[in-house]
Amino acid sequence: MRILLVEDDANLADTLAEVLTGQHCVVDIARDGEEGWEKSQADDYNLILLDVMLPKLDGINLCRRLRAHGNNIPILMVTALDMSSDKVQGLDAGADDYLVKPIDPPELMARIRALSRRAQVAEPTVLRWGELQLDPGMHEVSYTGQSVHLTPKEYNILELLLHHGRQVLKRITIVEHVWSLTDPPREDTINATIKSLRNKLKGAGAPHNLIETIHGVGYRLSQLS
Repeated sequence: MRILLVEDDANLADTLAEVLTGQHCVVDIARDGEEGWEKSQADDYNLILLDVMLPKLDGINLCRRLRAHGNNIPILMVTALDMSSDKVQGLDAGADDYLVKPIDPPELMARIRALSRRAQVAEPTVLRWGELQLDPGMHEVSYTGQSVHLTPKEYNILELLLHHGRQVLKRITIVEHVWSLTDPPREDTINATIKSLRNKLKGAGAPHNLIETIHGVGYRLSQLS
C-alpha cells in the first residue's frame, strides 16, 4: 500500500512513517498542505493520512480541494482536535475517517485496513472525458458510444491519463505503471503505443489531439470545449 502522509511535525511524521513501513507500506511525507496537494497530483496513492493543522493549506481545505477535483482516494484525518464539531467538519470536507492524537499504532493500522477494504469493495467509477468513457468494471472503452478495442498497454495508459486529466503525465510515471522500471521499454515503444492509442480513438471519432504531447515532459488529455 502506498500512503501519502501530510504532517508538519517532523518527529511524529518520522514515527508514523516507521510504523507504516514496518507494516509493508510505502510512505511519502509532505510537510505542509501545499506540498501534500502537489504530491497527491504527481503520484497515485492508496490512502492519504492527513493532519488538520498544517501550514500554507490546512487539512480541511486540502481535503475539500481533493474532492472538488474528483480525487476519491481514502482520506484518514489525524488531529489533536477532539471536539465533535471538528470531526463533523473534517467528515463534511470529504474525509473517510478521523483519528485523534495521540495515535495508537494498532488502532491506526486497523483503521487503514478498514478503509482499504472499503475501497476494494466499492464499485469501480466509470471514467469520462467528454465523449470518451472507460469502464474499469467492464474493462471497456467507448467514444460517443462506439466501442474502442485496445491492447492491455493502451488500455492502462488511457486509464492513467483519465485519472490525471489535464495534469501532465510524465513518461517515467507511464513506465512505472504500465511497464516496469526494472525492465523499461525502449523510447520508440512508448511513442508507438501512444500513436496506436491515438489512432484507435480517432477511428472512433475522437480528435487526433485528444492526447496531447508536452515535449520533453509527457502527455495529458486535451482541454474540453
